[in-house]
Amino acid sequence: MPDIEIAPPLDREKLASSDVRHFLDLDLVGQVELRRILDAGRRMKAAWQAEESTTWPGRLLNGRALAMIFEKPSTRTRVSFERAVKQLGGDAIVLERESSQLGRGETVADTARVLSRYVDAIMLRCTKEEKLLELAAHAEVPVINGLTDRTHPCQLMADVMTFEEHRGPIKDKIIAWSGDGNNMATSWVHAAAEFDFELRLAVPSELPPPADVIRWANERGARVHVTPDPAEAVRGADCVVTDVWISMGDTELTNNHNLLAPYRVDSDLMSMAKGDAVFMHCLPAHRGEEVSSKVIDGPQSVVWDEAENRLHAQKGILLWAMASELMD
Repeated sequence: MPDIEIAPPLDREKLASSDVRHFLDLDLVGQVELRRILDAGRRMKAAWQAEESTTWPGRLLNGRALAMIFEKPSTRTRVSFERAVKQLGGDAIVLERESSQLGRGETVADTARVLSRYVDAIMLRCTKEEKLLELAAHAEVPVINGLTDRTHPCQLMADVMTFEEHRGPIKDKIIAWSGDGNNMATSWVHAAAEFDFELRLAVPSELPPPADVIRWANERGARVHVTPDPAEAVRGADCVVTDVWISMGDTELTNNHNLLAPYRVDSDLMSMAKGDAVFMHCLPAHRGEEVSSKVIDGPQSVVWDEAENRLHAQKGILLWAMASELMD
């Protein structure tokens, strides 16, 4: 099967400054708009919880449609986006690689041009960031980053929402990451700069976060620290976060497991954080690998609230992208 054709590198900042409201990455949206999105998500969550689903009043996207393109399998992203747009009165159309022309070699640009004639926004979950950027460059409707190998901004919006529900404003708090310097770690770096909290990344030297992202954070004056020592990162933290050791689609190397074994979040590591610290994981979790069952099922774990908040944070993203005039 031929791979999807990708155009030459595109300017992320130029795409973000276009008239179309793309949600490509946290650093391209900015703190003011990110706060508007979270505030809208919270209001819609409260309204949804207060009403029966049959009388839910927030039909703010009535008549609008979201196309969802999946190059990678998904549970939370697919279900939460589909439910979010439908609860807001819109419709969702799912396109998987094998069942669309993307799987037969149609370019991302051509797909963007066609879908722009049919739908009001496009969510893409893919591997290479370049595919996301090319889609945004040629789409006439908003493009939302549902995950790439580089970042996962929708998850971070749910994470910030969840933290603040349990522990108040995230500004000036300490968030500790223990594990691989992967796409989730990169989005946490973006979030640290935009939401003004301290981020400590405990990662093996062989699996660091992207150097350009750390450089960007330093240039922004963000409080982001990288260490090989998980105890140093977690000590006194308000929140401890981890992720799977082998990301979806990666070649599973035993050496990665060996490298990351000291970064497992177990009761001993969790005890080094503050007594009221929360534990987060974007899921799915491999119990016994990156986190022990005792921690993920324990009283400090908020992973199920975190998973639910994908639904509510994404309502804010969808409304911001498709009907921002209805947000406030």
